[in-house]
Amino acid sequence: MFSLPTDYEERVYAGVLGKIIGVYLGRPFEGWSNAQIEKELGEVWYYVHDKLGKPLIVTDDDISGTFTFPRAFPDHNNPYDITAEQVGKTWLNYLIEKRTVLWWGGMGVSTEHTAYLRLKHGVMPPASGSIEMNGQVVAEQIGAQIFIDGWAMLCPGDPDKAAGLAQRAASVSHDGEAIYGAQVIAAMEALAFTESSLNRLLDQAVTYIPRASVIWKLIHDIRGWHADEPRDWRTTLRKIEETYGYDKFGGGCHMVPNHAVIILALLYGDDDFQKSLMIANTAGWDTDCNSGNVGCILGIKNGLVGINRGADFRTPVADRMYLPTADGGRAITDAGTVTYQIVNTARAMQGMRPLMPNNGMQYHFALPGSVQGFVPEDSTESRGTVRLENVVLGSLAEGAGVANDERALKISYTGVGPGRTARVATATFTPPDALSMPGYSLIASPRLYPGQLVRARVVADETNTRPAAVRLYVRYYGKNDTLETLRGPLSALDPGDFGNLSWQLPDVDGPIAEVGVKIGGNSGDGALYLDWLGWTGIPEVTLGPGEGTAWKRAWVDAAEHFSARNDSFPHRLIQNEGTGYVFQGSSDWSDYSVHTLAQAHLADGIGLMAAVRGLRRHVALVLSPDGAARLIWTQDEQTAVLSDASIQWQYDHPYRLALSVHSDGRITASVEDGLVVQLLEGTIPASQASGAIGLQATVGNAAFGPVRIEPV
Repeated sequence: MFSLPTDYEERVYAGVLGKIIGVYLGRPFEGWSNAQIEKELGEVWYYVHDKLGKPLIVTDDDISGTFTFPRAFPDHNNPYDITAEQVGKTWLNYLIEKRTVLWWGGMGVSTEHTAYLRLKHGVMPPASGSIEMNGQVVAEQIGAQIFIDGWAMLCPGDPDKAAGLAQRAASVSHDGEAIYGAQVIAAMEALAFTESSLNRLLDQAVTYIPRASVIWKLIHDIRGWHADEPRDWRTTLRKIEETYGYDKFGGGCHMVPNHAVIILALLYGDDDFQKSLMIANTAGWDTDCNSGNVGCILGIKNGLVGINRGADFRTPVADRMYLPTADGGRAITDAGTVTYQIVNTARAMQGMRPLMPNNGMQYHFALPGSVQGFVPEDSTESRGTVRLENVVLGSLAEGAGVANDERALKISYTGVGPGRTARVATATFTPPDALSMPGYSLIASPRLYPGQLVRARVVADETNTRPAAVRLYVRYYGKNDTLETLRGPLSALDPGDFGNLSWQLPDVDGPIAEVGVKIGGNSGDGALYLDWLGWTGIPEVTLGPGEGTAWKRAWVDAAEHFSARNDSFPHRLIQNEGTGYVFQGSSDWSDYSVHTLAQAHLADGIGLMAAVRGLRRHVALVLSPDGAARLIWTQDEQTAVLSDASIQWQYDHPYRLALSVHSDGRITASVEDGLVVQLLEGTIPASQASGAIGLQATVGNAAFGPVRIEPV
């Protein structure tokens, strides 16, 4: 069993940052050739999204898959080793077909879509990704490599384990050279936690793959070409194009040519983050994938210092990430949050307790330079008033009763007075500029809801010349999907004082899009330190109907047709085959009840769901035409009827459904048809007794009323 390095959290954070920076850098011109890039963009030393009219922060399979698939570990009780079949089940639990994570290009075209269809029809790994079943060209495309970084970061200093994990994880969808390329990247990243020499990383990594493989020969050739011509990377690129180019290795995006670009960038990048990413992106082909792998390797190897050296790649990104899956409450996230998810998975694998900075607050700023998605508000009254920086509190920590090395978000403000305010916030739901995300769609639920208690600890700089007028605020989607502002109680902090802000959110008309801190009044110039911000409790909220479209977007849509209407039954699901779902909420909700009205127009079943942790992990109260109400617990392919009762089944008849989840594992439910109330109950493991809520319809057309969520 490997041990975790003392700087493990920071190295993982640097790896996550390197990955997302590399992806965001290469995404706007993904698929371009070297010739086209050099002609239209020149050498790509920095972000070019604005030149091409594209957003910087995007959904992308390289990011979503990398940080979703390793959830197989916590979902299967963090075994030290995990099977390929368990990874395949994780795919089926989190991937919404044709909507999230993957490029859904079709059977025999998209490798991952092909593998998903195999899994869906009961073909388990490694057969699901095998050459025997899918053919060599399909099985050897690039996906195995682009998704591998998350697995590697779970194995610091242990390339043996990383290479083994890579083989099993990659075999879900790939085979042959694709697996070998993934193993090389994973081994290098695992070893990069403890080894600083790039040559030694390569020497060790190639020992995990056959010497007769194309990937082994490719690495050998490129190292030789680099030795012959160590300065001009373009000379070696021409040799790669001639020997390992797309004309030699077919399909949409083959592993071999793109693996060659990664090795090229690492060898010619002089161990410099910016130069290496420039080569990976200027060389062309699958730019975001290659740049993301290079960024992750160098992030782990050289740490935050290496990323921070030279151009500022971090400020525009501000840690922001999107991970759209069936677990919508984790879709809007940030590099700091993802880092601790990886770190705590690795700790659980070792039998260690999780790290919970600031007692588990969602925004803790514990990692150097981390802003966790907080950015200054770009409104007329706030623009130019704020600068953000992650700092150590030092002597200020004494007054706040925390350790001197506590990190916080420093909010430096200037010119705050009449007509000018300083506001900083972080997204808790899909931002306005992502409502129409190009390419991969962003499917998400809000992280924050009415009824929850928002808290923050703030410290006023001791050099401030005036009291700081501080309050929490949220912005939510109102009429016509415009953002409306709701402000919390005001606190005045004298220089050097600290305050604990607290605000239970009242009901609002739409999904909460962001939460933040406002400095107003006549605060003038100064600084405020946000030590942490977070929320607790269960929402007290009624979902639907609402104005605009954002209230519908708050549902994770896993149904064939889901419509939202402004009437007494605002939620309608139509499912032609199988069962369709819509979900909303967070995987950590527990001790709550959910209730709604439901009616079937023509369906084989309708249901209300709770403790939802994906498409194949949930509890459901299901009504069926056979005259039964069943309380069903589903875990992957296993289902258990916890309890059942007789009902009078009628089409177009409203049933009042209620379902409660208790943290000790107790599940209670009721069905009321207007005359009779049927009660059901059961028990599931306490570890599974939390999650989002949902609605479901099986083969047919069902409508649901407003959905009420409240604590029990």
